[in-house]
Amino acid sequence: MPVSTLSIVEEVESALSSSSDIKALETLERVADLYLSSAGQYAADQVEIFDKVLERLVKTIEIRAIADISARVALAELSARLAHVSRAPPSAVRQLARNDDISIAEPVLKESACLTAEDLVEIARLKSERHLLAIASRWWLKEVVTDVLLARDFPSVSRRIINNPGAKISAAGFAILVAQAEADPELAVETGLRVDLPPKLRDQLLRKATETVHARLLSSAPPHLFEEIRNAIEAVAAGVGRDMSKTYDFSNAARFVALLEEKGELNEGALRGFAKQRRYEDTIVALARLSKSSVEVVRPLMQSMRHDGILVACKAAELGWDTVTTILNCRYMSGSASALELTKAQEQFAAMNRETAQRLLRFWQVRTS
Repeated sequence: MPVSTLSIVEEVESALSSSSDIKALETLERVADLYLSSAGQYAADQVEIFDKVLERLVKTIEIRAIADISARVALAELSARLAHVSRAPPSAVRQLARNDDISIAEPVLKESACLTAEDLVEIARLKSERHLLAIASRWWLKEVVTDVLLARDFPSVSRRIINNPGAKISAAGFAILVAQAEADPELAVETGLRVDLPPKLRDQLLRKATETVHARLLSSAPPHLFEEIRNAIEAVAAGVGRDMSKTYDFSNAARFVALLEEKGELNEGALRGFAKQRRYEDTIVALARLSKSSVEVVRPLMQSMRHDGILVACKAAELGWDTVTTILNCRYMSGSASALELTKAQEQFAAMNRETAQRLLRFWQVRTS
């Protein structure tokens, strides 16, 4: 349908110079109707004119009348109408997508093909959780976009992304998800079922996951993923079994720690020194003595992939957090616990009660005996 671009521009200039918000809204609706009636037939220069016109109208209405419910409704309707148009005016779409009102931004954030990865990254860095959820719902997302979405650390957004088969996730993005999944069994299951989860990160997720999560993964895995998950779980179980069955000679450590105790030199500083030097046997024996427990109780706690148990022994021994951190890192042959792991462990340790920790240790001691 032929369109007089001059008449459109004149009408818009009249609406913008007018103090009437109603006239601006009527002009917006008329221009949108004109464009959408023949969107696929316009030449590039005509699309550009419509784009500039609509963008100016949207900006003006946002500034002058956005507090008016009718203005918000009009912009939300325009967003919904443009969201599915492949040749929608790009600048106008970007303006709508950046609106703080989610009812206006959501349609184009979810659907519009006019938004580039750069547009989505900019919005994902600045806008609300609901804006991020809308972006995470798009049928196709590049890794550069999901990296920014996941870095904002909203559990709801993480779940939306992990359940979106069109969302591409980088290794760094999966690392964030695996770390979040430690405290979120639902997310652990959903992440474990992603076919594109790197094998090393799948192993890491399974090492930290509970048996319940293992069982749910096996019961929910599709046929093409079932064997991979089962083999990974068996590998993790076998690895833990080899660790637990390794022969350690605690007799020398027991004699050495007993001698320190006789001299009055067995204290937190000595224990921290053992852990810092990764003297595994000495660390276990010293912690057992200071927590008034036994090697039979403390050793499995040290070998567990979870922090809960060893934190109980450290709390019972009234250790400071610096010493606890050193003991946690002593469990690794090389390297150390991640910053996120240590942060969560510190919160858990701070919330513990010493009397409760001592009572738990006594219970474990009785059970072991």
